[in-house]
Amino acid sequence: MSSSRIKDFKNGALDSLPIALGYIPVSFSFGMLAVAAGIEPIWAIIISMTNLTSAGQFAGVNIIGAAGTYMEMGVTTFVINLRYMLMSLSLTQKTQNMPLWKRLIMAFGVTDEIFAVASTTAHKITFAYMAGLIAVPYVGWALGTALGAYINNLLPAPLANAMGITLYAMFIAIIIPAAKKDKKVVFVLTVAVAASCVMYFLMPFISSGWAVIIAAVLASALGATFFPRRDDE
Repeated sequence: MSSSRIKDFKNGALDSLPIALGYIPVSFSFGMLAVAAGIEPIWAIIISMTNLTSAGQFAGVNIIGAAGTYMEMGVTTFVINLRYMLMSLSLTQKTQNMPLWKRLIMAFGVTDEIFAVASTTAHKITFAYMAGLIAVPYVGWALGTALGAYINNLLPAPLANAMGITLYAMFIAIIIPAAKKDKKVVFVLTVAVAASCVMYFLMPFISSGWAVIIAAVLASALGATFFPRRDDE
């Protein structure tokens, strides 16, 4: 591996450290919930290592616990995770001239937080950078799940549930610095938050998964309309 690739990987890994630290308590809660729903610890870990989606995994475990159907499971997780397709498409603007197999690996590792860092970083988005950006949170997510699954009876339920708030705190810590530097980010965030609030309070018939997708598409479309990306960027 060339020195430039090693440097890119290290930059990605360093940028992802806050994400990994935030993922551990959240996936810890998932591991506990999965075991409580009757899933063996090893399978809880496998779920985390093959999915890497917090909302989708929590929703899936809830359906398993409620003895839901495969159809319900498929539709629910598809709607919740559909936003990752939009994020992956957005990142293709910064990952040109890259083989398909590398794009597929990167797409697997795209999460809300990883996308937020990749789309706002000043570093060039290379495969090595994305590998570092994905690898550390991936380990953190799997590690947290393992800890939660195997020591789920050691923590009181209220404390375990409270650990989930760290995911929101981590995401805020990621987007605030970018918003301070660029008013375009503030505009897109404001539109997304406003759209989410409208749907939550005035349109409760819209599921949380669809609400995220609609808010993301609307905010991105308005951002691209009013602040189009120039070729030199």
